[in-house]
Amino acid sequence: MKKRQKTYSQIRRHQKRYHRRRAVSRAFRKVGRWFRWLKYLNPFHYLTLLDRYIIKKFIGTYIYSIILIISISIVFDVNENLAKFTTNHAPLKAIVFDYYANFVPYFANLFSPLFVFIAVIFFTSKLAGNSEIIAMLASGMSFKRLMRPYFISAALIAILNYYLGSFVIPQGTIIRQNFEVLYKNNDKITSASNVQLQVGRGIIAYIQQYDDNTKTGYGFSLDKFEKKKLVSHMTASVIHYDTISESRFHWRARNYKIRTLKGLREEIKSGAEIDTTVMMEPMDLVFSKGQQETFTSPELLQYISKQQERGSQNVVQYEVEYHKRIAMSFASFILTVIGASLSSRKRKGGMGLYLGIGLALSFAYILLQTISATFAINAGTPAMLAEWIPNILYVFIAYFCWRQAPN
Repeated sequence: MKKRQKTYSQIRRHQKRYHRRRAVSRAFRKVGRWFRWLKYLNPFHYLTLLDRYIIKKFIGTYIYSIILIISISIVFDVNENLAKFTTNHAPLKAIVFDYYANFVPYFANLFSPLFVFIAVIFFTSKLAGNSEIIAMLASGMSFKRLMRPYFISAALIAILNYYLGSFVIPQGTIIRQNFEVLYKNNDKITSASNVQLQVGRGIIAYIQQYDDNTKTGYGFSLDKFEKKKLVSHMTASVIHYDTISESRFHWRARNYKIRTLKGLREEIKSGAEIDTTVMMEPMDLVFSKGQQETFTSPELLQYISKQQERGSQNVVQYEVEYHKRIAMSFASFILTVIGASLSSRKRKGGMGLYLGIGLALSFAYILLQTISATFAINAGTPAMLAEWIPNILYVFIAYFCWRQAPN
């Protein structure tokens, strides 16, 4: 009798557990119907097995080409600079972590369009040689649909390149350039003479000689104008930037004299030393080669805006650098279209000819970009137009190649 009662109680517990699970399952299904639209936010929802296969091939070949070419570049760079490193007693830790750890990302990002082109040509030619492209097109897939995973891969590379070039690499460039100054005997501009700039509305600063090593200027004057009339004139034999001050633009003037003009009256104040605020910094006075590469994109935009307000004309290279970072990101899409269109057709001769054409087009793009930047800096061409000229020309080449691609 006890055994039967125990069995009955077990059955009741199982029934309750079963009904509880069913109630929970119904609740989850109901909630799932409410939020089933969330699956459309999942990017993998739109990728088929073929898309993932091509993306994997694209990204893998891109990384492989970077490793291969940058490794060769490092070998040549070591061979060229080994004597300088030895002569200047560069420590091994600094060579590896300060120089080459920042050398690799910089040049990988600089030649990213070349790596994209090589990757697309290489693995697409291999797919075409194995008749995989023919099978895809024979199954009813259009060339436009085939390009979808290519564009997804190009978008990932473009976003990564822009982020690295705009925010990460500039910080490493500072470390690399400091290393080159110490151990490669690269000259760095540390002085300036006859510097005149507008530091505020109607406020003109002038420094006869400035030494960036000591952050000290000689022969300083500061003129303030209101309605084109001089209202204040300050002079100082020496002015020194306070690098330990918590606030920016803090300068210390020695042997100063301040003349304040109020109509026909003039007030003169002089002394041995005074703390003053002048809206300029050492970086505004000395322009060194490659300085624009050490700014992040927000810092570049802020610096360009500040220099233009001051009336400075020495901002073209900064504008070129800013627009180059954006233009090079879009180049990934253009060169992807050209590479895929050239190499998607199966040919008896293999991929050698089209790999050569691809490399020629890539180097021509980089050369054209360099020439356009030079024209912008030396000939007065607008920086934005100069940096986008290669992309505009290559859009027409990409369209022609697209029209010749198999469908």
